[in-house]
Amino acid sequence: MHSEVSVKLAENQEFHFDLGGAEPMGHEAARRWLDDQFISLDCEPLRASGKVLLADKVLTVAHAAGASRMGDADWSLTFARAASAALARPIVRVDVPAMAVTF
Repeated sequence: MHSEVSVKLAENQEFHFDLGGAEPMGHEAARRWLDDQFISLDCEPLRASGKVLLADKVLTVAHAAGASRMGDADWSLTFARAASAALARPIVRVDVPAMAVTF
Protein backbone atom coordinates (compact mmCIF):
# COMPACT_ATOMS: atom_id res chain seq x y z
CA MET A 1 0.00 0.00 0.00
CA HIS A 2 1.31 3.45 -0.93
CA SER A 3 1.91 5.68 2.09
CA GLU A 4 3.02 9.30 2.18
CA VAL A 5 3.00 12.36 4.40
CA SER A 6 3.26 15.96 3.26
CA VAL A 7 3.84 18.99 5.47
CA LYS A 8 3.21 22.53 4.27
CA LEU A 9 4.90 25.09 6.52
CA ALA A 10 4.39 28.14 4.28
CA GLU A 11 3.18 28.97 0.78
CA ASN A 12 6.57 28.16 -0.73
CA GLN A 13 7.76 25.60 1.80
CA GLU A 14 6.47 22.05 1.59
CA PHE A 15 8.02 18.72 2.50
CA HIS A 16 6.98 15.33 1.06
CA PHE A 17 7.84 11.97 2.59
CA ASP A 18 7.26 8.73 0.69
CA LEU A 19 6.99 5.93 3.21
CA GLY A 20 7.04 3.13 0.65
CA GLY A 21 10.40 1.75 1.76
CA ALA A 22 10.18 2.76 5.42
CA GLU A 23 9.52 0.27 8.18
CA PRO A 24 5.99 0.78 9.55
CA MET A 25 5.69 2.14 13.09
CA GLY A 26 3.24 0.65 15.56
CA HIS A 27 0.30 2.76 16.69
CA GLU A 28 1.37 2.94 20.36
CA ALA A 29 5.00 3.66 19.48
CA ALA A 30 3.81 6.46 17.18
CA ARG A 31 1.64 7.98 19.90
CA ARG A 32 4.52 7.85 22.40
CA TRP A 33 6.94 9.44 19.91
CA LEU A 34 4.49 12.26 19.17
CA ASP A 35 3.85 12.75 22.91
CA ASP A 36 7.60 13.02 23.53
CA GLN A 37 8.04 15.52 20.70
CA PHE A 38 5.01 17.54 21.85
CA ILE A 39 6.64 17.93 25.26
CA SER A 40 10.25 18.45 24.11
CA LEU A 41 9.22 21.10 21.56
CA ASP A 42 7.12 22.94 24.19
CA CYS A 43 3.93 22.65 22.14
CA GLU A 44 0.70 24.11 23.48
CA PRO A 45 -2.79 22.57 23.13
CA LEU A 46 -4.85 24.15 20.35
CA ARG A 47 -8.13 23.84 22.23
CA ALA A 48 -9.11 25.96 25.24
CA SER A 49 -10.21 22.79 27.03
CA GLY A 50 -6.63 21.53 26.94
CA LYS A 51 -7.68 18.35 25.15
CA VAL A 52 -5.17 17.34 22.49
CA LEU A 53 -6.44 15.20 19.62
CA LEU A 54 -3.91 13.14 17.66
CA ALA A 55 -4.39 15.31 14.58
CA ASP A 56 -3.79 18.42 16.72
CA LYS A 57 -0.62 16.86 18.08
CA VAL A 58 0.66 16.09 14.57
CA LEU A 59 -0.12 19.67 13.50
CA THR A 60 1.49 21.38 16.51
CA VAL A 61 4.59 19.17 16.38
CA ALA A 62 5.02 19.95 12.66
CA HIS A 63 4.62 23.67 13.38
CA ALA A 64 7.09 23.65 16.28
CA ALA A 65 9.58 21.51 14.35
CA GLY A 66 9.76 24.01 11.52
CA ALA A 67 11.95 23.75 8.47
CA SER A 68 15.09 22.86 10.40
CA ARG A 69 13.72 19.58 11.75
CA MET A 70 11.66 18.85 8.63
CA GLY A 71 14.91 19.18 6.69
CA ASP A 72 16.61 16.63 8.94
CA ALA A 73 16.25 13.30 7.10
CA ASP A 74 16.16 11.09 10.20
CA TRP A 75 13.82 13.25 12.29
CA SER A 76 11.41 13.96 9.42
CA LEU A 77 11.18 10.30 8.39
CA THR A 78 10.35 9.37 11.98
CA PHE A 79 7.77 12.17 12.11
CA ALA A 80 6.16 10.96 8.89
CA ARG A 81 6.07 7.34 10.09
CA ALA A 82 4.59 8.43 13.44
CA ALA A 83 1.96 10.69 11.85
CA SER A 84 0.82 7.97 9.46
CA ALA A 85 0.74 5.28 12.17
CA ALA A 86 -0.88 7.39 14.91
CA LEU A 87 -3.62 8.62 12.58
CA ALA A 88 -3.94 5.16 10.95
CA ARG A 89 -3.97 6.73 7.48
CA PRO A 90 -1.73 5.96 4.51
CA ILE A 91 -1.95 9.52 3.14
CA VAL A 92 -1.60 12.45 5.55
CA ARG A 93 -1.42 16.13 4.59
CA VAL A 94 -0.42 18.63 7.26
CA ASP A 95 -1.11 22.26 6.32
CA VAL A 96 0.30 24.45 9.07
CA PRO A 97 -0.82 27.86 7.66
CA ALA A 98 -4.39 26.55 7.33
CA MET A 99 -4.12 24.71 10.70
CA ALA A 100 -5.48 21.56 9.05
CA VAL A 101 -4.67 17.88 8.80
CA THR A 102 -6.37 16.01 5.96
CA PHE A 103 -6.31 12.43 4.78
